[in-house]
Amino acid sequence: MAKKLRQVAIYGKGGIGKSTTTQNLTAGLAELNKNIMVVGCDPKADSTRLLLGGLHQKTVLDTVRDNRQNVTLDHLVKTGFAGIRCVESGGPEPGVGCAGRGIITSIDMLENLGAYTEDLDYVFYDVLGDVVCGGFAMPIREGKAKEIYIVASGEMMSLYAANNISRGVAKYAAKGEVRLGGIICNSRNVDRELDLLRAFAKALGTHLVYYVPRDNIVQRAEINRKTVIEYRPNSGQAAEYRALAKAIEENDQYVIPTPISQDDLEQLLMDYGMMELADEFDI
Repeated sequence: MAKKLRQVAIYGKGGIGKSTTTQNLTAGLAELNKNIMVVGCDPKADSTRLLLGGLHQKTVLDTVRDNRQNVTLDHLVKTGFAGIRCVESGGPEPGVGCAGRGIITSIDMLENLGAYTEDLDYVFYDVLGDVVCGGFAMPIREGKAKEIYIVASGEMMSLYAANNISRGVAKYAAKGEVRLGGIICNSRNVDRELDLLRAFAKALGTHLVYYVPRDNIVQRAEINRKTVIEYRPNSGQAAEYRALAKAIEENDQYVIPTPISQDDLEQLLMDYGMMELADEFDI
């Protein structure tokens, strides 16, 4: 019996640490002997940098522009840490065209060239954006990714973005098989952050998959162009990412989310002290 390929899209507010979380998560899954492909869906093309030791690989769109007639998988896919296959979709030149075009082109080309091999356990799409719209919705709109995770923190704008993303997921879930697998907290050491994220996830009808604590070793690993698991495999933070990988591997809770109103979100923030903090600093 052929194994089931889990196609996962990771969304979250810009700057939330989504790409860092994804790369460390997939490193943890690779240690569980999972075969993985990561498709970077950010025009900055930095979704696989840590897995590739800092290499900014040539994007799919740039490859297509330069080798329009002779593109092969060797042009598009580079092998990174623990055998993880890495792809960067790229984007148009600044101010020209649709940034989501790279995602559509990448997935189509990867499919046509046979990148989705039977030995794969996971494909991760690391997707830019605070909202699920346009080309950035392509992985779920076209049914390519059926398992969605939102990276968030206890910060106010992060939760606004996560709620907006859940609206997009709910829209496409109503028409297909896509489901929200849960919330991943990438901690910012906000007061009562764990309780807030649990309450927020519950309000969306989902669960908090894992709480990743904040640790400066993450930044040190990034400076050294590595995931934490490769940089300091025996560190406490590496153990946290391994635990996150195990939580994703064992997750069986998939829902159509129930996004909340802005008023309810602000009430939730007030209940956990965030709005008072925002008022204090005139945010």
